[in-house]
Amino acid sequence: MSAHDINASLVDLAELKVSATTTGEEAMAAIRQLATFNQCMVGVVRFTGLTPWERHPDDELLYVVEGAVEVTILDRQGAAAVSTVRAGSICVVPAGCWHRQNPKPSVALLFLTSQQGNDASWDEMPDVAA
Repeated sequence: MSAHDINASLVDLAELKVSATTTGEEAMAAIRQLATFNQCMVGVVRFTGLTPWERHPDDELLYVVEGAVEVTILDRQGAAAVSTVRAGSICVVPAGCWHRQNPKPSVALLFLTSQQGNDASWDEMPDVAA
Protein backbone atom coordinates (compact mmCIF):
# COMPACT_ATOMS: atom_id res chain seq x y z
CA MET A 1 0.00 0.00 0.00
CA SER A 2 1.16 3.52 -0.72
CA ALA A 3 -0.40 6.93 -0.15
CA HIS A 4 -0.10 9.78 -2.64
CA ASP A 5 -0.26 13.49 -1.86
CA ILE A 6 -2.23 14.83 -4.83
CA ASN A 7 -1.22 18.46 -4.33
CA ALA A 8 2.47 17.52 -4.01
CA SER A 9 2.15 15.49 -7.23
CA LEU A 10 1.04 18.64 -9.06
CA VAL A 11 3.75 21.01 -7.75
CA ASP A 12 6.29 20.60 -10.57
CA LEU A 13 3.96 19.09 -13.17
CA ALA A 14 4.18 20.95 -16.49
CA GLU A 15 0.94 22.29 -17.99
CA LEU A 16 -0.08 20.58 -21.23
CA LYS A 17 -1.37 22.94 -23.92
CA VAL A 18 -3.85 20.74 -25.79
CA SER A 19 -4.41 21.33 -29.51
CA ALA A 20 -5.13 19.27 -32.61
CA THR A 21 -1.37 18.92 -33.09
CA THR A 22 -0.71 17.53 -29.58
CA THR A 23 0.77 14.06 -29.89
CA GLY A 24 -0.04 11.11 -27.70
CA GLU A 25 3.57 11.15 -26.49
CA GLU A 26 3.28 14.82 -25.44
CA ALA A 27 0.04 14.09 -23.59
CA MET A 28 1.50 11.08 -21.77
CA ALA A 29 4.60 13.09 -20.81
CA ALA A 30 2.34 15.63 -19.03
CA ILE A 31 0.59 12.95 -16.96
CA ARG A 32 1.95 11.76 -13.64
CA GLN A 33 0.72 8.23 -12.99
CA LEU A 34 0.14 7.65 -9.28
CA ALA A 35 -1.22 4.10 -9.21
CA THR A 36 -3.23 1.47 -11.02
CA PHE A 37 -6.70 0.37 -10.08
CA ASN A 38 -7.91 -2.85 -11.72
CA GLN A 39 -7.34 -2.22 -15.46
CA CYS A 40 -7.26 1.57 -14.97
CA MET A 41 -4.61 4.23 -14.41
CA VAL A 42 -4.87 6.76 -11.58
CA GLY A 43 -3.04 9.95 -12.46
CA VAL A 44 -2.87 13.71 -12.37
CA VAL A 45 -2.62 16.20 -15.21
CA ARG A 46 -2.75 19.99 -15.63
CA PHE A 47 -3.87 21.36 -18.99
CA THR A 48 -5.38 24.12 -21.09
CA GLY A 49 -7.20 23.81 -24.40
CA LEU A 50 -10.13 21.77 -25.65
CA THR A 51 -9.38 18.04 -25.63
CA PRO A 52 -10.30 15.71 -28.48
CA TRP A 53 -13.38 13.55 -28.08
CA GLU A 54 -12.50 10.42 -26.09
CA ARG A 55 -14.24 7.23 -25.10
CA HIS A 56 -13.13 4.42 -22.82
CA PRO A 57 -14.26 0.82 -22.22
CA ASP A 58 -14.65 1.57 -18.49
CA ASP A 59 -16.21 4.43 -16.55
CA GLU A 60 -13.82 7.39 -16.17
CA LEU A 61 -13.64 9.41 -12.95
CA LEU A 62 -12.51 13.04 -13.07
CA TYR A 63 -11.80 14.92 -9.81
CA VAL A 64 -11.03 18.62 -10.23
CA VAL A 65 -8.15 19.59 -7.92
CA GLU A 66 -7.65 23.15 -9.22
CA GLY A 67 -9.69 25.35 -11.56
CA ALA A 68 -12.76 24.24 -13.47
CA VAL A 69 -13.55 22.24 -16.60
CA GLU A 70 -16.58 22.05 -18.85
CA VAL A 71 -17.28 18.38 -19.61
CA THR A 72 -19.45 17.41 -22.60
CA ILE A 73 -20.75 13.83 -22.69
CA LEU A 74 -22.62 12.35 -25.65
CA ASP A 75 -25.15 9.62 -24.99
CA ARG A 76 -25.50 6.68 -27.36
CA GLN A 77 -28.03 8.66 -29.48
CA GLY A 78 -25.70 11.68 -29.78
CA ALA A 79 -27.48 13.97 -27.31
CA ALA A 80 -25.01 16.14 -25.40
CA ALA A 81 -24.98 16.78 -21.65
CA VAL A 82 -22.70 19.67 -20.62
CA SER A 83 -21.61 20.36 -17.06
CA THR A 84 -19.02 22.66 -15.50
CA VAL A 85 -17.08 20.80 -12.82
CA ARG A 86 -15.26 22.98 -10.28
CA ALA A 87 -12.44 22.33 -7.81
CA GLY A 88 -13.46 19.79 -5.18
CA SER A 89 -16.07 18.12 -7.42
CA ILE A 90 -16.11 14.92 -9.47
CA CYS A 91 -17.60 13.84 -12.76
CA VAL A 92 -18.09 10.22 -13.82
CA VAL A 93 -18.17 9.57 -17.55
CA PRO A 94 -20.05 6.34 -18.35
CA ALA A 95 -18.15 3.61 -20.20
CA GLY A 96 -18.39 3.84 -23.98
CA CYS A 97 -19.66 7.46 -24.09
CA TRP A 98 -17.79 10.02 -26.19
CA HIS A 99 -16.76 13.03 -24.09
CA ARG A 100 -14.39 16.00 -24.14
CA GLN A 101 -13.14 18.58 -21.70
CA ASN A 102 -12.73 22.33 -22.00
CA PRO A 103 -10.79 23.94 -19.11
CA LYS A 104 -11.96 27.33 -17.84
CA PRO A 105 -9.19 28.52 -18.50
CA SER A 106 -6.96 25.77 -17.04
CA VAL A 107 -7.55 22.75 -14.84
CA ALA A 108 -5.67 20.24 -12.72
CA LEU A 109 -7.35 16.83 -12.54
CA LEU A 110 -6.98 13.60 -10.68
CA PHE A 111 -8.37 10.94 -13.00
CA LEU A 112 -9.05 7.23 -13.10
CA THR A 113 -9.26 5.94 -16.67
CA SER A 114 -8.82 2.79 -18.74
CA GLN A 115 -5.26 1.99 -19.78
CA GLN A 116 -6.28 0.13 -22.95
CA GLY A 117 -9.07 0.18 -25.54
CA ASN A 118 -9.42 3.96 -25.62
CA ASP A 119 -10.53 5.95 -28.69
CA ALA A 120 -9.95 9.60 -29.58
CA SER A 121 -11.31 11.83 -32.35
CA TRP A 122 -10.77 15.43 -33.42
CA ASP A 123 -13.92 15.27 -35.60
CA GLU A 124 -16.47 18.00 -34.89
CA MET A 125 -18.88 15.26 -33.78
CA PRO A 126 -17.77 11.62 -33.40
CA ASP A 127 -19.88 8.76 -34.70
CA VAL A 128 -21.72 7.59 -31.56
CA ALA A 129 -22.97 4.47 -33.36
CA ALA A 130 -19.46 3.20 -34.12
